[in-house]
Amino acid sequence: MIALPALLEALLLAAGEPLSRARLAEILGDEVDAAMLDQALSTLAESYAERGIELIEVASGLRLQASSRFAPWLVKLQPQRPPRYSRAVLETLALIAWKQPITRADVEAIRGVSLNPTILKTLSERGWVQSMGKRETPGRPELLGTTRQFLDDFGLKTLDELAQHIFPQSTE
Repeated sequence: MIALPALLEALLLAAGEPLSRARLAEILGDEVDAAMLDQALSTLAESYAERGIELIEVASGLRLQASSRFAPWLVKLQPQRPPRYSRAVLETLALIAWKQPITRADVEAIRGVSLNPTILKTLSERGWVQSMGKRETPGRPELLGTTRQFLDDFGLKTLDELAQHIFPQSTE
């Protein structure tokens, strides 16, 4: 009999992208129920407590990654610097994430400046922002919102977690 935590570890490593619980259940078949899957994932996560990798859950599912506590050393592995985004790009992304769905005009009104089209193009090409439909007002402006890729890239399961990172609950 194969140990379920070891099998899950192999699946998550081989996938190369987050796997949802539903996808894992589909792969494992009827022999593994939700409780068994949860227990095996918990066991796997606990086994990484003192190791260099961790099991995290993001919007797209579960993934294995290098432990964030080793970030100061891991960044030295990358000879190229990650892309630097302008203040305008980051402000726009923050507004879209916080106020979504939001129109371009709403972003411009809040920021107090017109929105350069390359900003939205940059955010769209990165996979962080997408059209969420049209507002039912004259002119039917496009509504913008964040994507699952945005959540995955920022290590979030839901947008609610974004608020928790910005406004942590007091422990009083």
